[in-house]
Amino acid sequence: MNLRSSWVAETGQTREDTRLTQLGATTPANPLEVRSGILPGSYDGLYRMSGFWTEGTGGSMKATVHEGRAVVAAGATQGAYPVTLPEPTSLTFADGDASNPRIDLIVLRIYDSLYDNSGQTKAALEIVRGTPAATPVAPAAPAIALPIYQVKVPAGASAGKGGLDWSSALTDLRTPTVAVGGILPVYGETGNGAYPGQYRDSGSTLQRWDGSAWVAYPSALGGIAPAGAVTTASYTGQYRDSSAGILQRWNGSAWVSYQPVPSWTDYTPVWGTESGTAPAIGNGTLAGSYVKTGTVVHVRIYLKMGSTTNLSALSSGTSGGNWYFSLPVPPTTTAWKLDGRVLNVLGFDSSGSLFYQGSGLLATTGTGVVRSLRDSSPNAADIWDSAYPITWASGDVLSLYGTYESAS
Repeated sequence: MNLRSSWVAETGQTREDTRLTQLGATTPANPLEVRSGILPGSYDGLYRMSGFWTEGTGGSMKATVHEGRAVVAAGATQGAYPVTLPEPTSLTFADGDASNPRIDLIVLRIYDSLYDNSGQTKAALEIVRGTPAATPVAPAAPAIALPIYQVKVPAGASAGKGGLDWSSALTDLRTPTVAVGGILPVYGETGNGAYPGQYRDSGSTLQRWDGSAWVAYPSALGGIAPAGAVTTASYTGQYRDSSAGILQRWNGSAWVSYQPVPSWTDYTPVWGTESGTAPAIGNGTLAGSYVKTGTVVHVRIYLKMGSTTNLSALSSGTSGGNWYFSLPVPPTTTAWKLDGRVLNVLGFDSSGSLFYQGSGLLATTGTGVVRSLRDSSPNAADIWDSAYPITWASGDVLSLYGTYESAS
């Protein structure tokens, strides 16, 4: 096996070893440590990563690991080890267990007796054999090693039984590393960035690490990021086009619709009186719905009398139990915005198929109400109640609708 390294062996490092392994590739992981990984690139420029590409030999337990260069990082005080495999190398996997499958690892491993008491100083391309089990897991990698592939070995597998099914046996674990300041190609799990201003190529988008997330670069300050380009914004007030075609704004913690699509929200109004006993809806219908956009509220209230709707406690006229209905959100308290503001009121007499038009005043009573329901005619002063403008009976309908300004 001809895996070459520099600054590992106590003696015997050649000038050729040094030339082959001085990579200049140390992507920082923190102020002292660097990222383990494989140098990207391929012979024809078509692939992000071809170093240490592995393929199996059909009908056998053998795999070939192709040439490549890598950095194997150790601890903060130990440094990093550049390694090179200058030509393809064959590995042979042990036969499968008689009863259970297992998962093996292919690793680039560093032995350094100064730190590990192994008695060896070398770089090696090795198989770490897993433990057979009904549900196998990959073995732990050695302390200073870079896993590059997992290999599934079925129970009973052997060269005499057709070897491994290499089309499904291999799982690629390779990850890249580049020189500090270089653009990291995304291949496998690249993890978080090491510093704000680090860049990576996701395959379709150049991304910059902003200290907490990878964001598309350029961030198009003031522009609208296209759909799929940005997951986490780089500043509050950034905009993007969602996959559903909705313009969204980053509010500091989430993407929210910049121009929310209006939708009605149901609520149940309170039907009360300004004097006397409040009515009871019985088997009638009392419902409401509203749309709120900013401080603009559109509301509609629907009341249909039933056969058991109780109006008996209410009398007609200005001295009687004048009706009010609660609003879904409190109205503004600014005097000039509230004074004289009304909602439309429509009464329907089902027995005569007659409509009565009127209006109701907005008030801040409680959490906001519409009250003093009156005819639109300037000659009608009575406030609507149980007997005016009609004697309400089963099947009659009262509708209130309109727009008002909310307090917030």
